[in-house]
Amino acid sequence: MTELRNVEADLSRFRTRILVASAVVLGCFLLLALRLTYLQVVRHEDLLEQAESNRTAIVPVVPNRGLIMDRNGVVLATNYSAYTLEITPSKVDNLEKTVEELSAILEITHRDRRRFKKLMDESKSFESLPIRTRLSDTEVARFAAQRFRFPGVEIKARLFRNYPYGELASHVIGYIGRINQAEKQQIEDSEDSANYRGTEYIGKLGVEQSFEALLHGRTGVESVETSAGGRAVRKLASAPATRGDAVMLSIDIKLQNLIETMFGSRRGAMVVLDPKTGQVLAFVSKPTFDPNLFVEGIDSESWQALNESLEKPLLNRALRGTYPPGSTYKPFMALAALQTGKRAPSTIINDNASWTFGGHTFRSHGDTALGPVDMYKAIVKSSNVYFYSLANDLGVDAIHDFMKPLGLGQLTGIDINGEVRGVLPSQEWKRNTYKRPEQRKWYAGETISLGIGQGYNSFTMLQLAQATAILANGGIKHKPQLVIATHDAGTGQTVEVPPAEPVDLGFSPANVALVRKAMVGVTQEGTSARVFAGAAYLSGGKTGTAQAVSIGQKEKYDAKKLEEHLRDHALYTAFAPADDPKIALAIVVENAGFGAAAAAPIARRVFDYLLQGEYPNKEDLAAVQKGLAAAPIGKPRRVDEIAWPPEP
Repeated sequence: MTELRNVEADLSRFRTRILVASAVVLGCFLLLALRLTYLQVVRHEDLLEQAESNRTAIVPVVPNRGLIMDRNGVVLATNYSAYTLEITPSKVDNLEKTVEELSAILEITHRDRRRFKKLMDESKSFESLPIRTRLSDTEVARFAAQRFRFPGVEIKARLFRNYPYGELASHVIGYIGRINQAEKQQIEDSEDSANYRGTEYIGKLGVEQSFEALLHGRTGVESVETSAGGRAVRKLASAPATRGDAVMLSIDIKLQNLIETMFGSRRGAMVVLDPKTGQVLAFVSKPTFDPNLFVEGIDSESWQALNESLEKPLLNRALRGTYPPGSTYKPFMALAALQTGKRAPSTIINDNASWTFGGHTFRSHGDTALGPVDMYKAIVKSSNVYFYSLANDLGVDAIHDFMKPLGLGQLTGIDINGEVRGVLPSQEWKRNTYKRPEQRKWYAGETISLGIGQGYNSFTMLQLAQATAILANGGIKHKPQLVIATHDAGTGQTVEVPPAEPVDLGFSPANVALVRKAMVGVTQEGTSARVFAGAAYLSGGKTGTAQAVSIGQKEKYDAKKLEEHLRDHALYTAFAPADDPKIALAIVVENAGFGAAAAAPIARRVFDYLLQGEYPNKEDLAAVQKGLAAAPIGKPRRVDEIAWPPEP
């Protein structure tokens, strides 16, 4: 039996399906239209910005670091551009294999590998680290031809710091090095963090560190169009970096070189000041180090050699080395006696080569009796007995209160970081320093040795030089200053750095004149007379010999029986010319014995250089280095005849 279809019902169902399908399609189109409207109208600005950021990249432009120059414009720190081969460890599957394959194309030394390993230990895996620096054009082309084999390895053009004179004045100039994690955190927490985007190096020591804000410059930016693979296609816009300001130091690099040469292989420090301004003319610490070692990241072997050396080449002895002042303390003790009224210039003390207090006998150096001495003779002949007695009369706290304004045992405020205070003892200092009750008590016998610059006294050469400058300048105190001007790279203007306001310590001119006269006597008839024989000018000075180790009261000092590092230090403080001092200095030569033999000859040639324009001949230089010369040997050379840069 044939089934009859209901055509009308089928058509009705078909029409319903068509309507539903049409409604669905229309709804979909409506949703698409709404979405398109939302994206094109509502989120237009946001999406345009995202698209633009995908198409472009903002790249920081690291500025050229500012130059460092001496007072005469000699460049002591500069920059050069070079190619480096860099590896991003996180992008390399097998680092050791990659380095081996690279070494088949380019020379990669054992030192390069050690330095790279040290950088890896100090950095994060996603940072790009140099394994080779200063690539030649040939080496760059050789790698470029095989770059496809080395994902995560690339050639970069970088600016490098260069110290053209190597070890010369390295403690003053300092050095730059890669930013470590602690420094990175400090930068991120500072207001200037944006200025260090892209920067990998920062000042670590000396002027490089202390004047980092000026030397660094302002970071620029470049907007570049990139491909889908992230490669730069073209530059769209840029804001150029601003080079760091140049910094001009007060030091005379030729004088600095002369002094460092005269020290030879000996250890020590010397500071030369202009007493009328506080400007530092020379700032010497020996031994030195080569700051160029740190520029590319120092390798572990070189770092170990510097850090563990018994010579301590990384120690800035002029700024951080403290020494007993020895007999160079005596002129200041004499001035203290005059200012406090404890002694008259004519007071006679009988020097019998020893002085006894509380059952202890304090000796004179060499056990030589000088007989009756007044203040003038006590300074000229360096009488220990006179100043033992004077220290006892003054007392430790009176000595402390007088010496403190002179800057002894105090921070001078010099414009580089890292200065140490040293020790200017007092009863309060001892109570605060020691823990056990018997250690905290000040005993009267401890005061005696302070009079000759021994005991707890411990000062830097910078402090001694400043105190000598104050004496030379009639009691007017200037803060030591290393940076005297800056040169703005943007405006081209040179701006002088004003010195701090001087302070008048209020000393009696008559008292200052008496002490200065006695120091002139030291160079004419006293312990440094041989050194200054034939000088065309008058100078004042005071020799000093300071114990490196304590010798028992019953023992006699004999340098020949002691190891070199246990022998006395040689010191000398001086000013010149005597009638109107323009130079003041302090020097220590470690474990070199008498100040007149090792330290004063260097001071003599500094005065000859600055006052007479004379430079030692080679024979004389060799003799000074060995501690064998007093007055200059042979005819000196003229300073303007000396070749610069210095011979290696």
